[in-house]
Amino acid sequence: MSIAVAGEPLGIGICHCLDCQRRTGSVFAALATFAAPWTVEGAASEYRRTGDAGATFTFRFCPRCGTNLFHTEDGVAGTVSVAVGGFADPGFAPPEISVYHSRRHHWVTLPDTVIRCDRDPD
Repeated sequence: MSIAVAGEPLGIGICHCLDCQRRTGSVFAALATFAAPWTVEGAASEYRRTGDAGATFTFRFCPRCGTNLFHTEDGVAGTVSVAVGGFADPGFAPPEISVYHSRRHHWVTLPDTVIRCDRDPD
């Protein structure tokens, strides 16, 4: 499975919530949000969950390799959030915001320019 997006990201962020830590198997999720249009090639498995603030997210996984490549949020049409690692580009822009920063692993340090939110700023 692959996803193709166009244009620059609307935003780039990292999420330290416990669900994202479990979902990624890492200490945070790094995501870039893009406006439509986007195209997906190949089949995807889906996992839905409701966040702390009540929003429902649908995560898409590659059924062949297990990569959690992108997700959408119910009620938010026209955007997709793609895992930054899915671009396999070490030059990808850094995050602008850190959400659930209060749940960040104490040894994770971020540039001073990153906005820190203890929870999801909605």
